[in-house]
Amino acid sequence: MLRSIIARTTIIYKIMEEKNVDLRKILSLNIKKHREILGISQEKLAEKAEISTNMVKDIEGCRTWVSDKTLIKLAFGLQTDIYRLFLSPAIHEDEIYKKIILDISTILKEIKKDIDFDFEKALKLWGLGE
Repeated sequence: MLRSIIARTTIIYKIMEEKNVDLRKILSLNIKKHREILGISQEKLAEKAEISTNMVKDIEGCRTWVSDKTLIKLAFGLQTDIYRLFLSPAIHEDEIYKKIILDISTILKEIKKDIDFDFEKALKLWGLGE
């Protein structure tokens, strides 16, 4: 069963690679969008997030990636949840939630099939199944 879950996770990563998901660009666009909503400059965000202005400029310019600590600080400075910084701007959140639920549902159905199969197999081995 664990192999099955790992295989499905690998498939999800391959799909992301095929779609050429550029998280750095998405992060950059979302930071800019959230700054504009708050009406703050890069300098003000840097101050609120307690990071350097150059770091904010480099992240928004897609010249550097962020550490987990910096990501937390940015989300705090932008008054938003971390996951929102990675939502594709081209997709509405409702569509994302529907897609996530559908994907999870499909994966859970497959896992249930594996569990049911393993359970039936175990019952037969114990002489309790049909």
